[in-house]
Amino acid sequence: MTELERVPPGVDPSVPSSARVYDYLLGGKDNVAIDRAVAEKLLAVAPDTRLVARANRHFQVEAVRHLAEQGIRQFLDLGTGIPTSPSIHETARAVSPACRVIYVDYDPVVRLHAQVLLADAPGVAGIQADLRHPAEILADPHVTGLIDFDQPVCVLMVGVLHFVMDEEDPAGIVAAFRKRMAPGSHLVVSHAMAESSADAIAQLQMATAGSPAQARFRTRDEVLRLLDGFELIGPGLVPVQDWHLGPDEVHLPLLDEMPKLRVDGAVGRLRA
Repeated sequence: MTELERVPPGVDPSVPSSARVYDYLLGGKDNVAIDRAVAEKLLAVAPDTRLVARANRHFQVEAVRHLAEQGIRQFLDLGTGIPTSPSIHETARAVSPACRVIYVDYDPVVRLHAQVLLADAPGVAGIQADLRHPAEILADPHVTGLIDFDQPVCVLMVGVLHFVMDEEDPAGIVAAFRKRMAPGSHLVVSHAMAESSADAIAQLQMATAGSPAQARFRTRDEVLRLLDGFELIGPGLVPVQDWHLGPDEVHLPLLDEMPKLRVDGAVGRLRA
């Protein structure tokens, strides 16, 4: 079977997907030639990008584990990407089987994986939706059936807001979810930074121009503005490989120096 025959309905194999590029960087197999080409162009100028992808994933898992240990039992993962183990629900439920998780992504490949992965997982659901339309997500019956926004919730926007262009109002998107979150809720964010190597930024922008995988690299101040209303916990907004919660916390020292593609992460607690 050819690659063109293997892609699910709704997938254009000539257009790169951020979820599939990320999957390739993590060593996955759910990607097509255009995704691998984008990733390889980036790796040519920023060879440590695979390590950054792993560090970003580790940051996400560490944050979810910590919040579950703090009593959070609801997780809304926006821009899920192709499933990677340990998943969000595996991580949270290792702390408490009572945790409920909603996965959200607009990529049809992600949706197909979610249907298979979550077929026999009560308390976990996946929907195909775009975080650029928060009202639709918040009104989705899968979301309203599992998430009680009167109780603390963790909303994850890991590696996704840099795909939202300025004219699409990323701050407004974050605010729409923040307004529905109860005090004590948390937001987990990671974002590609303008402090990345100019070569890495230029190569990625050239390879993805006009596609859904196009990224907007933002400065530290710009990312902090997206986190308005949240009090940052732990080390604050730092490179994902440096985000951990103290000397007793297990983390991965994957990178000895600042990578050419810089991704920073933060966890914020909603102020009362």
